[in-house]
Amino acid sequence: MTFINILRVGVFVSSAMLAGPLSALELKETPGLDPSLPPIEERVPAEALVVDLEASGRTTGTPGGSLDTLIGRAKDVRLINVWGYARLVGYNEQLDLVPDILEDVEVEDGRIFTLHTREGHKWSDGAPFGADDFRYYFEDVASSEDLNPSGLPPFLTVDGKGPKFEVLDETTVRYTWDAPNPLFLPELAKSRPPFIYRPAHYLKQFHGKYGDPDFIKNEAEKVKARSWAPLHNKKDDMYDARNVDLPSLQPWVRNRDDSDLRFVLDRNPYYHRIDSTGQQLPYIDQVVMTVADGKLIPAKTQAGESNLQARNISFSDVTVLKKGEKQNDYTTALWSNTKGSEISIQPNLTVKDPVWRELLRDTRFRHALSLGIDRNLINRVLFFGLGKPVNDTVLPASPLYKAEYATEWAQYDPEKAKALLDEIGLTERNSEGIRLMPDGRPLEIIVETAGEEQVQDDALELVSEMWKEIGIKLFPKPSQRDNMRERAITGDLVMSVWGGFENGIPTSEMPPDDYVPVHGDRLNWFAWGDYYETGGEGGEKPDWPPAERLMELYDAWLGSRTKEERTEIWEEILQIHADETIHIGLVSGVPQPVAIKDVENVPLEGIYGWDPGAHFGIHRMDEFYMAK
Repeated sequence: MTFINILRVGVFVSSAMLAGPLSALELKETPGLDPSLPPIEERVPAEALVVDLEASGRTTGTPGGSLDTLIGRAKDVRLINVWGYARLVGYNEQLDLVPDILEDVEVEDGRIFTLHTREGHKWSDGAPFGADDFRYYFEDVASSEDLNPSGLPPFLTVDGKGPKFEVLDETTVRYTWDAPNPLFLPELAKSRPPFIYRPAHYLKQFHGKYGDPDFIKNEAEKVKARSWAPLHNKKDDMYDARNVDLPSLQPWVRNRDDSDLRFVLDRNPYYHRIDSTGQQLPYIDQVVMTVADGKLIPAKTQAGESNLQARNISFSDVTVLKKGEKQNDYTTALWSNTKGSEISIQPNLTVKDPVWRELLRDTRFRHALSLGIDRNLINRVLFFGLGKPVNDTVLPASPLYKAEYATEWAQYDPEKAKALLDEIGLTERNSEGIRLMPDGRPLEIIVETAGEEQVQDDALELVSEMWKEIGIKLFPKPSQRDNMRERAITGDLVMSVWGGFENGIPTSEMPPDDYVPVHGDRLNWFAWGDYYETGGEGGEKPDWPPAERLMELYDAWLGSRTKEERTEIWEEILQIHADETIHIGLVSGVPQPVAIKDVENVPLEGIYGWDPGAHFGIHRMDEFYMAK
């Protein structure tokens, strides 16, 4: 039997190990809470998760205060459920996967998962949280043909079969698959997790199996739902923070629906974490998220209108932000960006045009494009030399990192690039010196951009000059994110520019789905990803040897039982990417600015990413507190 972690005394290792039972702590009531609430002893779990902040170099906070931050659109209010990062299991700052909401997880043979919730844990409305909330999700939501006609989500299936689900007692559930399921726990730790539990006491009233038919009919009419299923789906909103009546386990909860421009998120008085002095987290009473024009957020941050800001600001704003620090009393920290590359040029290997398809799949052509880019110049001009002129791959912070992954075919060698293009047979040129494709068309590459980041456009201008030297003409084409995806779906997209691999700091225990064609939303191999996601009903079956091997390796990872197996699989996947230059990364390690005003316990050095990371989440935003 393998144990993920055992926290019988309620200790969370992301901060520091704290020995001793909860009963030895003197719990302290949080000032300013509604006096009608039960006392803290009745609000926190009997085995609450205790953190020792001072042992980890942080300071014990003072409860209270309001944190202001800016968001670029109303739907970004859902980020509160990202930044809060209360998960069944989650990543700590060392990238270890540890229990959080759960007290303990037991894993046997990689296929039997026993989850233990905390005795006395409650939802934000004070109702008990436990095994029945898992049962409700599995049996009445995920397994319901009305709510999920496509069946169980992929992470809950192995070889097309779902698990045997058991409720062992009020705080314990078990999932048993016939074969290993290494996807299960990492999926639960995501920035946007699948939430395999639901507040059954709340949602049952909208479910056709449990609710009063007249009540359901009346509620459905209010939201123009045709039956109980769409009504239930509207009410079941664990991520988007639209339903203010839905109970939560997150540190901050949206309790009011009075504005689409200013969202107030209140502390959860039943939150499961406390500090070693007996104070309940989160320290901060409220998080206020105000909608602003995304282009104005850097200026508003400089003016001191945000207490904590990373969203909608980028490295290009550092100079402006630094200028305003002294006047508006904030600090601009520079965190490590976890993307495999800040900018990545991505050939579409499933492009519809047969001539382009053959050319883009020719390894020599992609190598030539990569060798024709002076990454050092791009780094100096756009990032003041603070980035790393390397491939789009894993970063040094990843235990899987090898220097050759970053440097292979990434040096600037235009003569070698020309020789490779000649070797392919692209020797004919037009009057402008541009090489001709096999069908006589000029070798003019349209690289589409979403138009969301000026730095991508600036980089393409520099690359255009470099590729012209090797006989290739680049045309940047500003577009929109949705249009680019649509053109990838139709096969009309030839090449695009985007951020690099989202997870540049993977461990062997994290699924390699970023690096293999298993998702239909990727711009560089949509048709293969769609084929995988639809079980062969859509897209195209991979017919390019490197892609076929990547798929074999992914299937091997899904069936793996040990860390050693998964490490070997990851290493071969990364070596294929290095050998094939599937993404043409330009510069990695570009810092992410984080503006901090009157907030304590925010690290000056941190990692900023989506998965893993949850932006602020991995650094435990519930441990931040207001200085004033």
